[in-house]
Amino acid sequence: MKFNRIMVWLFIIFIWFIFTLPGLNLVNETLVPSPYKVWLAFIAICKDGYNHIPFIQHLGASFGRLFLSIFLAIITAIPLGLVCGHIKKIETVVSAVVEFIRPLPPLAYYMLLILWLGIGNTSKVVLLFIAAFAPIYISCVQAVKLVREDHILSAKTLGATRLQVFTNVVFPSSLPNIFTGVRTATGVAYTTLVSAEMVAAVSGIGWMILDASNYLKSDVIFVGIIVIGISAILLDKLLQYAENRIVFWKGKA
Repeated sequence: MKFNRIMVWLFIIFIWFIFTLPGLNLVNETLVPSPYKVWLAFIAICKDGYNHIPFIQHLGASFGRLFLSIFLAIITAIPLGLVCGHIKKIETVVSAVVEFIRPLPPLAYYMLLILWLGIGNTSKVVLLFIAAFAPIYISCVQAVKLVREDHILSAKTLGATRLQVFTNVVFPSSLPNIFTGVRTATGVAYTTLVSAEMVAAVSGIGWMILDASNYLKSDVIFVGIIVIGISAILLDKLLQYAENRIVFWKGKA
């Protein structure tokens, strides 16, 4: 499977290389740079930075905002979602708010956050937190509802307290769906992060892409897009690895 994926990407790069050959004139090199030109731009950015800011600082700014917002969403959405899965009255109140906010495009209320919190990191972290909260919360609520009733009754029959039922039955059974929610939330937050940095920021990968577009630096734009794609895949793989290590019983009923 991994070999097939590698072959697919090698084929895409080969087609990209052919279309950008100078002699063929199939595309405008200013708009679609060759793979070699993009590679040189990547090396230059890694060596000299972009706009006098080291490339690692751009990455650190973006991932710092992302990780902080995901952490805040996890420590709030998971407990609240698990509680709402148990208590219908609380779920009715919280879900009414979440279902209103969830379909709203994040950038629609980002302008309000900028007015309230400024263009610094705070407004971006809050924006990403809101974007990541809903997927985790909904996954937790549904996870609790999907716990098999006979497992709960069996634990109670053996004398387990409500706390023991939660810690030994409900929470472990909910973990697979919780991880799914976290992975989904991370993807949503990452997409929102790049968009937010394009609107109001002075650092980060999204800002770098926007600034490069103002000067027709298509090679830098391609570098930013490729870095975003690769880092998103690596981040998702890391979450998959953590899930496989923590929820090792998943699919082994």
